[in-house]
Amino acid sequence: MSSNKKYWKSVEELGGSSIVETLRNNEFVEEIPTEDFLGNSDAMASSSTSRRDFLKYVGFSTAAATLAACEGPVNKSIPYVLQPEQIIPGVADYYATSVFDGFDFANLLVKTREGRPIKIDNNTIAGAKFAANARIHASILSLYDNMRLKAPLSNGKSAAWSAVNSEIKASLVEAKAKGGQVVLLTNTLASPSTEKLIADFIGLNPTAKHVVYDAVSSSEALDAFEAVYGERALVDYDFSKASLIVSVGADFLGDWQGGGYDSGYAQGRIPKAGKMSRHFQLEANMTLSGAAADKRLAMSTASQKQALVHIYNVITGAAVAVNLDAKFKAEVTKAAQQLKAAGANGVLVSGIQDKNAQLLVLAINQALSSLAFVTSGTRQIRKGSNEKVAQLIADMKAGSVHALIMSGVNPVYTLADSAAFVEGLKKVKMSVALSLKEDETAALATIAAPVPHYLESWGDLSLTKGTYSLTQPTIRPLFDTKQFQDVLMSLNGMSGTYYDYLKGYSASFTSGSSWNKVLHDGVYVGVSQALSGSSVDYTGAASALAAAKAPAGLELVLYTKTGMGDGQQANNPWLQEFPDPITRVSWDNYVTVSNADAKQLELSNEIVANGGLNGSYATITTADGLKLENVPVIVQPGQAVGTIGLALGYGRKAALKEEMQVGLNAYALYKGFNDVQSVSLVKANGDHEFACVQGQKTLMGRGDIIKETTLEIFNTKDAKFWNEVPMVSLNHEEVAATTVDLWDEFDRSVGQHFNLSIDLNACTGCGACVIACHAENNVPVVGKAEVRRSRDMHWLRIDRYYSSESTFAGDNERKENIAGLSSSLSTFNEMEKAGDNPQVSFQPVMCQHCNHAPCETVCPVAATSHGRQGQNQMAYNRCVGTRYCANNCPYKVRRFNWFLYNKNNEFDYHMNDDLGRMVLNPDVNVRSRGVMEKCSMCIQMTQATILNAKREGRAIVDGEFQTACSNACSTGAMAFGDVNDKESQIAKLAADDRMYHLLEHVGTKPNVIYHVKVRNT
Repeated sequence: MSSNKKYWKSVEELGGSSIVETLRNNEFVEEIPTEDFLGNSDAMASSSTSRRDFLKYVGFSTAAATLAACEGPVNKSIPYVLQPEQIIPGVADYYATSVFDGFDFANLLVKTREGRPIKIDNNTIAGAKFAANARIHASILSLYDNMRLKAPLSNGKSAAWSAVNSEIKASLVEAKAKGGQVVLLTNTLASPSTEKLIADFIGLNPTAKHVVYDAVSSSEALDAFEAVYGERALVDYDFSKASLIVSVGADFLGDWQGGGYDSGYAQGRIPKAGKMSRHFQLEANMTLSGAAADKRLAMSTASQKQALVHIYNVITGAAVAVNLDAKFKAEVTKAAQQLKAAGANGVLVSGIQDKNAQLLVLAINQALSSLAFVTSGTRQIRKGSNEKVAQLIADMKAGSVHALIMSGVNPVYTLADSAAFVEGLKKVKMSVALSLKEDETAALATIAAPVPHYLESWGDLSLTKGTYSLTQPTIRPLFDTKQFQDVLMSLNGMSGTYYDYLKGYSASFTSGSSWNKVLHDGVYVGVSQALSGSSVDYTGAASALAAAKAPAGLELVLYTKTGMGDGQQANNPWLQEFPDPITRVSWDNYVTVSNADAKQLELSNEIVANGGLNGSYATITTADGLKLENVPVIVQPGQAVGTIGLALGYGRKAALKEEMQVGLNAYALYKGFNDVQSVSLVKANGDHEFACVQGQKTLMGRGDIIKETTLEIFNTKDAKFWNEVPMVSLNHEEVAATTVDLWDEFDRSVGQHFNLSIDLNACTGCGACVIACHAENNVPVVGKAEVRRSRDMHWLRIDRYYSSESTFAGDNERKENIAGLSSSLSTFNEMEKAGDNPQVSFQPVMCQHCNHAPCETVCPVAATSHGRQGQNQMAYNRCVGTRYCANNCPYKVRRFNWFLYNKNNEFDYHMNDDLGRMVLNPDVNVRSRGVMEKCSMCIQMTQATILNAKREGRAIVDGEFQTACSNACSTGAMAFGDVNDKESQIAKLAADDRMYHLLEHVGTKPNVIYHVKVRNT
């Protein structure tokens, strides 16, 4: 059979029918080269598809309507000359590695197929304590970013690496001769081998120095810890050891001090033996930590400073005068007294960017002898110094910096006063930017040198003191890149490769182990001694903090969003389309305003006729006159009155596709590396169109959707009181809904039967599961306009609920006291509005894989059916897109594939270029337009587990079955397994008193189970 078959659909196609031409233009298909085939009689005669050849003359009755259904290029496979022994086609390989990009860090397993990395998983070996967040899961896609810098540039022109090296070396010689400064400006490295190379470089260049710059600064906390303990590091808190947590402005479930605290926190939040930790949160912006708290106080940073001093007084017995608002004092006193009573089982953390505040944090935890306050194994992931960065800019402007070599930083974008940096950069004789992309800084540097992605690199990391991790490449470099370390070795006159250097140097950190073992495991855990603190004037720090003046006007609190972080991955479409867990808005940053301030300033949000969310524009003006104009507004429940919030990481333009150039650059307001600024806010003209998914596909009528109770009720009352089974009418009698079936039951006890458990107590809404699902299942990105039309394609969503009263219990009480129809209508209308400081609940929702699935009964072509193992399956080739199943799904989890998102210029994301498509999982097909998509419970993963066990002739171990979401969940909120294995974790969870199903009264009998949320109020 000919390998280059040509297919056609009708005679009209060959005759230039206008309708065919129209359809071709609309569907963006490639032209079919019919003349090459039909005009060649020899080819016609030799064709092995003669029956199809004949059909060109008679046509198909529905040909024109299906013109674009099956176009595609001829793909050629390139065989291995010598196939690597470890690569088996169709079988995934996993490599242990670790990542730190200056902002995010984790210990990872990287899944590769035929030498191509396609997915990030968490390394769960002993000692690998840092799990991937949503951004790290998405970083696999950044490897295949077509906007990466592909070769060196010198003065904007292509150059060879040899020429670049020569140019840099010549400049260093000149600097040494003239006594000019040479500065290495890097992010925090946390790499022992790199720091040694830098030390050697400085030894060879007497005028050289190393300046560490963190785009989002932790300098005050570093300064305070260094003043007390003599080491520039951060405390690695262990929240699993805390029964009481008080947080003053620290979003420790978000990006505070690098994040990674959610796993320890979740351990204490699941009620065990009638106990769970208690959490107070004092903050201005509504954060993930505030959403998880048992008691949240919405207060400005100025009030938080007074509250922190007050807590210090209660804990230590000091008597520093404070000016704390009376409406907060009682609750703050209550938190402080409970913290003192908890003693060593209590912990206090703070994100206030003030050295005095951070000194008080150390003093309070020392006084408590807090077990969660760990001074051994300190975090090495922030080392930046605000003072040294400011001095560097002054030196550059003075013309005293001869050569500036930058790695892992983008100060032209991230510095508040970037104009001063640009001015100084023009006076530097030679500037080198080692960067993944030709970003804002690289575009202005003398030399822009491309570096490899971490998945193409060797390296080492000491994320916490006493631990050692290796970074290893999982693919050969895609472009003409060199690591920063290789450049340093060349400048130091060293021979060999960085790999050889790293292998030899690592031996001093891994005594008792071998290179191969550490490389295999990814991590090595050594010993780290606890630090002993010196005497510091804590009372003086408390007095200085209490005397701090509140800013005039509104208080702007800058923060980093869960999806975008510091903005390094702004060209990553997975992260741009990721809905923010709190606001549920994607493709934007915005100013968050309290309802009270919004009314005063006449700012508003509204859902318009097409279902999209619109909001006002506003202009932010700082105390020194800097303006940020046309900032979209989100009226945010829980925002402290007198404060506004704005996310960093947006507003980038350089080296980004046009679709990703969204939002405004809030770094311009990050003056003095202070995340709190005094500003004014005025309404501007026009309305902004948001891509917000909160009003779409969300289950309403909380009833048996989110079940909650308090720890007291959980401990003192029977489960039927706090986990009520819904009742339905059968033969005019009320019976439990779980005892009634609309369908005949079938035997589910044979073989495996899969359940997915979701614990609402452990879920923090972090979204790592959402991105992992994208990567595993080839979920397409549809863009802002389509999301706004309710056409987002996320197979897994995380619904966010606010209480109308101050608590959900208050909502229930108000609902139960409704009397009469008119009262019902008015009350429910009012309850649709969130409270000023509401309680928050997160609930991941995906296909529930119902054993009695309503979607299966209405599909006219049996495209959706039930598998023996409990999965609700989709045969995409059978689906004709009636969408009956979506209409009949009570959980609203099915997505209609409105367009062909693959190879389509209208959706110019990663699926529209060859490089971006390298991330696609070959085990999951890429769906074409016109079919329903939904969670498959990762059937490809469960089947691979079964086949592996069969091939190895063994039983499957509990925990071996995983889905993408359960594998990504670092808190243990999601657990997956075979419920027929009665000794498995999932079987025990399914039998737990806290277990319930969504909309249990409908009788769908889902295979996804939830656990009642318990609050320690």
